[in-house]
Amino acid sequence: MGGDVRNVIIIGSGPAGYTAGLYTARAMLDPLMFAGYMSGGQLMLTSDVENFPGYPQGIGGPEMMLDLRAQAERFGLEVQDRNVGSVDFSQRPFKVETEGEEFFAKAIIICTGAEAVWLGGEGEDEQKGRGISTCATCDGAFFRDEEIIVVGGGDSAMEEATFLTRFASKVTLVHRRDVFRASKVMYERAANHPKIEIQTFRQVKKWLSDEKGLSGAILEDPRDGSEYEIACSGAFIAIGHKPITQFLGGQLQTDEEGYLVHSELTMTDVPGVFAAGDVVDKRYRQAITAAGQGCAAAIDAERWLEDNVH
Repeated sequence: MGGDVRNVIIIGSGPAGYTAGLYTARAMLDPLMFAGYMSGGQLMLTSDVENFPGYPQGIGGPEMMLDLRAQAERFGLEVQDRNVGSVDFSQRPFKVETEGEEFFAKAIIICTGAEAVWLGGEGEDEQKGRGISTCATCDGAFFRDEEIIVVGGGDSAMEEATFLTRFASKVTLVHRRDVFRASKVMYERAANHPKIEIQTFRQVKKWLSDEKGLSGAILEDPRDGSEYEIACSGAFIAIGHKPITQFLGGQLQTDEEGYLVHSELTMTDVPGVFAAGDVVDKRYRQAITAAGQGCAAAIDAERWLEDNVH
């Protein structure tokens, strides 16, 4: 076995990873993080974070990630901005492969997160984080008294649409079919809300913008290709998230949607491998909950190392 063995390797950055890095570094575990080429995670697409405690004026998502990283590095976290290709958890020390190099660790903390599924429509990239979002609880307050649309047909789309009525003057929910995956109670809550209009057989063909940002969308009827223009200054895509776990090669237990499953506290079903943040959490998906779980995973890893590795 080549190379030295680290106490802890953290895979993935974002609030969970950087907090795990901060705690393991301060515990003198000399952690190594593979932050990925897209270090910082979902918050790199968020212009303003207003709901993280301690920032009374709010802070840009990318700035906040740089702050978290600098704080963890100050205590000794080593960060490499590269993606992990594969892992081998079949024996200890665990093996992590990145760009043809192998690294070994006594414990692993996985914080790779989940990526929102985007529509990939024309004009979408230009408006990501500027008018088009995938998180109503994060960004809804920026659209007070404005008209917005929500795309999707599941519980999360109904939930986002209902939540957004607190801010928006009107919410139009568009769905490409007339059958909804959402539970009956969630669907009816949205359908009966005076501020929500549900439009079926509509999909986004193109996003429209002006000098101020997003201005609307061209919707298409998938049955006959007919087009309709809708005005909106905000849009929320709620067609799901997918956890970033492909590199694990099926070595850890997941649920039916691919999210990692905790077997004991923050530990996965492989002893010594821990997971935190949106790669496990499909309910809250907030920076603060991810950070809290990153802290928990770091403490769990530290105690596990004390008890199991001599």
